[in-house]
Amino acid sequence: MKRLDSLEYLRLNKWQRFVYKITLFFVSIPGFFKNVGIKIGLFFKKIGLGIANFFKNIVLYFIHGDWKTKVSYVVMGFGSIARGQWLRGLLFLALEVVFILYIVFFGGQYLAQLGTLGTKAAVIETVVIGGIEVTVTKYYDNSFKILLYGVLSIFFIIAILYTWYLNIKQNHISEQIIKERKKLVSTKDDLRALVDEDFYKTMLSLPAIGITVFTILPIVFMVLVAFTNFDKNHQPPQNLFGWVGLTNFNQLFTWNTGGGASFGGTFGEILLWTLIWAFFATFTNYFLGMMVAMLINKKGIRLKKLWRTILVFSIAIPQFISLLYVSKMFSADGFINGLIMNMGGQRIPFWTNQWYARVTVIIINIWIGIPYLMLITTGILMNIPADLYESAKIDGASPAQQYFKITLPYMLFITGPYLLTSFTGNMNNFNVIFLLTGGGPTDINLYGGAGHTDLLITWLYSLTVDDTNYKLAAVIGILIFIVVALLSTIVYNVIPSTKNEEDFQ
Repeated sequence: MKRLDSLEYLRLNKWQRFVYKITLFFVSIPGFFKNVGIKIGLFFKKIGLGIANFFKNIVLYFIHGDWKTKVSYVVMGFGSIARGQWLRGLLFLALEVVFILYIVFFGGQYLAQLGTLGTKAAVIETVVIGGIEVTVTKYYDNSFKILLYGVLSIFFIIAILYTWYLNIKQNHISEQIIKERKKLVSTKDDLRALVDEDFYKTMLSLPAIGITVFTILPIVFMVLVAFTNFDKNHQPPQNLFGWVGLTNFNQLFTWNTGGGASFGGTFGEILLWTLIWAFFATFTNYFLGMMVAMLINKKGIRLKKLWRTILVFSIAIPQFISLLYVSKMFSADGFINGLIMNMGGQRIPFWTNQWYARVTVIIINIWIGIPYLMLITTGILMNIPADLYESAKIDGASPAQQYFKITLPYMLFITGPYLLTSFTGNMNNFNVIFLLTGGGPTDINLYGGAGHTDLLITWLYSLTVDDTNYKLAAVIGILIFIVVALLSTIVYNVIPSTKNEEDFQ
């Protein structure tokens, strides 16, 4: 498609400009994915070159290194200790000893069974104790522990390999310093560096280990569970679970042609509702919150602080209290239906009809979200230069034109990243759905006890807690990440905050 220059674009009317922008967007999609593919290729190329350089250096350091360096290939830290750098050498050596003890006495047994996740489940046996027959359960393999500690052992191996490489590299650096007749860094200098120029490493070491163990490890564990048959029928240690490959993912493309609930059909419906919910939950709050902020800031409005305080009070109450209360208000025998029936009307199925339930949760979310957006946009609106509005008034611009030409572009530029995080946050907005409807109303045609207001995140919770179907819950967790990551990447590259930065300098 031919791109128009500025003069040609200005000659178009509003409808032609709109069509041109839409067409340009769809035409640019293949190029966007091409660029993403190129970047992914360059990323893996960089990793490949890094790995090749890693092995190349290992060979070169061994060939050209002295005997102290060669011994360090087997006994970590030996070269540093032999050259008088006691602290570094002892730390390397201590880590190697800890690793060997861990593998020999603990991690090795789990690592050896990682390929099968266990072969011998618990058995019930009858034994005679004091002349009395007693039934006891003997536990053998535990698939859960094998997978968890096996992954932990792999993490430990990666860490020790990296440390082993640092140990070799340190020996190489020390050799070069000695050849240049320079002084090596002493233990005293190392200790001083830990509390001075390298203090950030000292402070970040524990948080880095914590993130690895308590964040990255569970994520990897969850991803691997998606390739097993871990569910209520395979609960260790009584029963073992094992690897099933892509079987769980194949269910996404399996539809029950004979009727009944299917995982793929349910996932498609809930994904569509999740995207619709995230769209309305984000943009209704955004625009209505902005309108409320503009109304309160408008000249002539009295008691501005009072109106802001009232809105802030509505978000000061914990959602666990307010949403549960609102849920009861809209129930079949709640306050709202009672009031309607007293006025001679019919009871409204707010939580038992899927369409009423979906509309109701969106409206209630507006009540929750407007105060937040009002507070955020109030400060931004105050920073828009008043000269822009004065110039617009002189040129005869109407209030609507001022909003669409000045206020909205400025707001979108400042709050673009917030809109992105808000959209992704609403896709995982567990509280509102769970506390208002619990995902209902449920439907026998939906898989795993899913309801028509369930989001992917609440469905994942239901599969995990209620149905203990961990394998499919893990699949959903992976798919949530893929959907959110893909949308975030696309939107981030088209929002004004990243494309038109020079316009607001």
